[in-house]
Amino acid sequence: MTGTTNGIISSEVLKDLKVDFPRKSETGSRNGDQTEFDSSSDQKTKGLDHPQIPGWFAEHCRIWPGQAHFLEVEKIIFQGKSEYQNMMVFQSSSYGKVFVLDGALQLTEKDECAYQEMITHLPLCSIPNPKKVLLIGGGDGGILREISRHASVEQIHICEIDTMLINVYKEYFPEIAIGYEDSRVILHVCDGSEYLTTVQSGTFDAIIIDAFDPIRPGHELFEGPFFELVAKALRPGGAMCIQAESLWFQQFSVQHLIDDCHRIFKGSASYAWTTVPTYPSGVIGFMLCSTESEGPSVDFIHPINPIDPDQIFGVAKGPLKFYNSAEVHAAAFCLPTFAKKPAHSHIPSTRSQVDDNTDNEDCHI
Repeated sequence: MTGTTNGIISSEVLKDLKVDFPRKSETGSRNGDQTEFDSSSDQKTKGLDHPQIPGWFAEHCRIWPGQAHFLEVEKIIFQGKSEYQNMMVFQSSSYGKVFVLDGALQLTEKDECAYQEMITHLPLCSIPNPKKVLLIGGGDGGILREISRHASVEQIHICEIDTMLINVYKEYFPEIAIGYEDSRVILHVCDGSEYLTTVQSGTFDAIIIDAFDPIRPGHELFEGPFFELVAKALRPGGAMCIQAESLWFQQFSVQHLIDDCHRIFKGSASYAWTTVPTYPSGVIGFMLCSTESEGPSVDFIHPINPIDPDQIFGVAKGPLKFYNSAEVHAAAFCLPTFAKKPAHSHIPSTRSQVDDNTDNEDCHI
């Protein structure tokens, strides 16, 4: 996952482990300003961003004001910089190993399954027999691992521009990066947007995007040609899934986001969400969109290509931990009351997402 958060390890931890992150006085951060903890009595009047607790990694985000998430650090395992970004791996006391990219927490060993499984199986279980799948971003290999569970898939293309990131994941997160071991995987070391310009129309059955900040109305991706290129690369009735903003994001409108996506992809558009404890607000959303086809429109809420949660196929070493087609899939589209109004899905000739959620006895929000 790519985020807009800003992570800080307290100065005492940095001193003990002989690592040094730039402070506000030294350099600016593209994700937000960092401020050292001031223990003086007037610290509140000095524009304190958030406190630093010795021995803890702190992540805060300027678009989520007034809150921060802390993880206790046992030791820093790796720290390095590629041509594109800064990377750090540390061992936490409660979430296993943690990967941080440019100060933003990307994943932890404990809860990565929720994000990786949902962003993969929500779209792939919603269309019949996907054969060619494109992943843009997702360099950790976890989504590749999940795509490999689908026996119908013949080719798995991935665009990842940073080979150092791939190698770091392979070294420190082998159970996640195992996705690269699938013989169906074709790695393109390039920018995903540029790759899409070379793809013929209707090439892919599904495209999964894990390379941008969570989308919301007014996101920069709606201002350029990216989504049009994605829609063009999908076959009629093909599906796209991309991470979307949390339901708890201030002034976030599910309805507006659905409308923005529907205007581009023309087929179905639905918003889903799941819990990921280490992400801001503990929740992450997903936008699922399909292109128009002559047949029935894609109904993302009711999977037609279910996956057996106990079956082990592909390179994964164990069964699914979070997703299942019987209950979790449909439940992901259930919206709490504050988000339902006036939200709905664009599913031509079918009921709306809100209507479906209201009638779904298995949905308990």
